[in-house]
Amino acid sequence: MNWRAIAAIIEKDLKIVLQSKSVAIPLIAVPLLVAGILPLLLGIVLRGIDPSDVQQMLAVLPPGLLQQMADLTPSQAMLSYMLVYFFAPLYLILPIMVSNVIAADSFAGERERKTLEALLYTPTSDGEILTAKLLAAWLPGVGIALLSFVLYAGVANVVAWPIMEQIFLPNAMWLVLVFWVAPAAAGLGLGTSVFVSARVNSLQSAYQIGSLIVMPVMGLIIGQISGVLYLDVSMVCLMGLGLWLIDAGLLWYGRRTFRRSVLIARL
Repeated sequence: MNWRAIAAIIEKDLKIVLQSKSVAIPLIAVPLLVAGILPLLLGIVLRGIDPSDVQQMLAVLPPGLLQQMADLTPSQAMLSYMLVYFFAPLYLILPIMVSNVIAADSFAGERERKTLEALLYTPTSDGEILTAKLLAAWLPGVGIALLSFVLYAGVANVVAWPIMEQIFLPNAMWLVLVFWVAPAAAGLGLGTSVFVSARVNSLQSAYQIGSLIVMPVMGLIIGQISGVLYLDVSMVCLMGLGLWLIDAGLLWYGRRTFRRSVLIARL
């Protein structure tokens, strides 16, 4: 592996991302919305809910989750549920979205800008090009996920302090989510999007097809809203393991099927 060539491709791709408003703005606005504005608004709203209404909302939660929050008051339990458990799958959208946006731009964007041909005729190997494209999307996805968690934990602890009277984030489940599941989720988003991007001719098509990868996350959100499931440490560990296995399968498949000759033929 020529890591200098890989680093050069990564640097070029990231510069293009930062220079493109259509790509850079969502990468900044969405994390600020999910990790900053939404928990702030939610915390303010929950602090004003009548205690009797809180009891009714807690009644639909899974018994196992209620048992974990047995030592909390109803208001504390509702805040803990919303800011610790409900937001957890919503947080996973961030690494998926970031890696998906950048990965979709990796080949389809270069094809639209007429720069893909120059890349394919460089003396780099197919494996080096693929590795560079994957890392160029995965590293920002993981980085933004970490920064978003720091912002989210700070906002959540501050807005909930009048009721919680303690720092409740991060807990064990969130630490596993951030350092185990989020990198795997970023890998899932970029692994799918790079292969889609390499096979479609427009950036818009790559965005639309790659965005379907967030559907399982929406299923987790719906499951928690309906009380069917909730995330705990064991479930999050298993989720991360499943995602890493899928990532490994996508990487293996991509390494075996990625051929620059196919891309050149599609120019």
